[in-house]
Amino acid sequence: MMNNIMNKAAQAQPNAEIIPISGDCAMLRNMLVPARDGVLLATDVYFPLGQAAGDLQRFPVIFERTPYGKHLPSRSELSAADPRVKSRADVAQHFVRQGYVVVYQDCRGCYASQGVFAKYVNEAEDGFDTCAWIAAQPWCNGRIGTMGLSYAAHNQAALASLGAPDVVAMFLDSGGFSSAYQGGIRQGGAFEMKQATWALNRALELAIARGDQETAAQLRKVDMQDWMARSTEWSIGHSPLSAAPEYESYFFEQWAQGSFDDYWRQAGLYASGYYEHFPSAAMVHMSSWYDPYSRTASENYAGLRRVNQGPIHLILGPWIHGNRSFTYSGDADFGPSATLDAYLGASFLDIRLRWFDQHLKQTGAGLPLPPVSLFVMGGGSGRKNAVGRIDHGGRWRAEQDWPIPDARPTPFYLHDGGALRMEAPQEQEAAQSYRYDPHDPVPTVGGAVTSGEPYMFGGAFDQRGSAQVFGARAPFKALAERDDVLVFETEALEEDVEVSGVIHARLWISSDCADTDFTFKLIDVYPPSPDYPQGYALNLTDGILRVRYRNSWERPTLMEPGQVYEVDIEAFPTSNLFVRGHRIRMDISSSNYPRFDCNPNTGEADGASTRTEIATNRIYMDRARSSHVVLPLIPRRDANGTA
Repeated sequence: MMNNIMNKAAQAQPNAEIIPISGDCAMLRNMLVPARDGVLLATDVYFPLGQAAGDLQRFPVIFERTPYGKHLPSRSELSAADPRVKSRADVAQHFVRQGYVVVYQDCRGCYASQGVFAKYVNEAEDGFDTCAWIAAQPWCNGRIGTMGLSYAAHNQAALASLGAPDVVAMFLDSGGFSSAYQGGIRQGGAFEMKQATWALNRALELAIARGDQETAAQLRKVDMQDWMARSTEWSIGHSPLSAAPEYESYFFEQWAQGSFDDYWRQAGLYASGYYEHFPSAAMVHMSSWYDPYSRTASENYAGLRRVNQGPIHLILGPWIHGNRSFTYSGDADFGPSATLDAYLGASFLDIRLRWFDQHLKQTGAGLPLPPVSLFVMGGGSGRKNAVGRIDHGGRWRAEQDWPIPDARPTPFYLHDGGALRMEAPQEQEAAQSYRYDPHDPVPTVGGAVTSGEPYMFGGAFDQRGSAQVFGARAPFKALAERDDVLVFETEALEEDVEVSGVIHARLWISSDCADTDFTFKLIDVYPPSPDYPQGYALNLTDGILRVRYRNSWERPTLMEPGQVYEVDIEAFPTSNLFVRGHRIRMDISSSNYPRFDCNPNTGEADGASTRTEIATNRIYMDRARSSHVVLPLIPRRDANGTA
């Protein structure tokens, strides 16, 4: 039997449909929430049923906004014990049965919501307006919690950036854009090509959902592999997205916005500029080492902890995007303790229930979270396990802050001949050069990648080409054997070395072109073994810099051919134990495609190249120009984690 609160809500929205879910839960489907510009946002509200609900009882509310269909399952709603994907109705029931109202909403321009979709840029205002609407409802007790993965996490940070009312608890899973300019859309001045594959897939899904058979047919015909092979030729009206103009429009807008300007400072794209406006809410910022949002999560944690009075926690696991209940990423397995379920002793559903009980209801034991929980990768056997993955191993560790307070930033210097040493070079002149051809870029092999399948895959992999690697050519070789990859590595380590934190490469460079990119990759090199006779080069993190932005993200400056410049390239954070006998390796090149767009080397505007040039790029490694990578080394800890 429906309670009066739900009946009154239905009467206020005569177009909403009452849907029984179970004996103790029902949904009002497609309630229409007005945004400030009059666009109506379709919203599903799940209510508790029965006498216990009471006519006048108000409830804490759990809220999620998504572009993926509020009525559709979320791929990450599963657990290690039960890998079946749950529907959003199943997830809602889990909370409703514990005395919550649950609200799901379609983003503007998606599924049942009105308006035009422009990725990320309307979410702050729409989220704020919906929170204000929820707070005014007779079934809300004035305490709102937010949740969601990826885009739904971006939506949480977006509404918080405007100080959305009544938000007292947030669980941001793999998203929240500290700066979309430096992770998620762009990085180091380069553009993330996952935005193209994401847009094509979403445009097709939405066309099918709306019954737009003509558009769906056009999008199905797109040969994305062919388009990805010639991305320097794309333009508006001549791209894989041309059949979906609203998606093509925002895609090229973001690609063309190469400089860090007001576009990138919008709420929803730049939480770092809005921390002081965030509600004083309890927050979990969670991400993983092979996720595009590890930098976002760690920067949001550090920035908000300085200004926010609520309890704030950071969790960084060893997974790819959203795979918190898996023990592996790519081709590497980290052991049975690697899942979030194992770490916190509960399914992801129950983890969030305990979090919201603690901070929305202010009851229960809550979550036993230290300020920072990080998974230190490494220390495994290095053998191939039963399903063919390398046993890289690792363990969880609690920290009191991030960056780790006792980390020691330590330079490792590049030496002519390929050595990587803690001693600086002494040569008067030393350099190595290579040719970078935009039509033959270094292929992406793992890393912090999502939404790019089947052209790129996230995670840890041996750094070799294969038939599954886009752009790799037979006979497939190690990336280190390419002429456009410079390799620098230590001697075999005599003792274990832990690296945990943000990695910087500080290089002296030159080029014979007006602009080019430089990339670097940090790698854990296993020695040869019976399972891996050629050894195994396991990628940890990587970075990129478009050199025109070497001095300023706001004011790009082209290079003088042959002029030597000092540059700083920041990679995403990582945490890894390089065990005795392994080597620390740094690979340098000028491309990582299709993860990042290829620099045409011409100095033309981003996303608008008309030609390409082959660049001869040079790295200097002598006494006056000592290129190096800065690694945050962690002192040895005892069994209790004490240095």
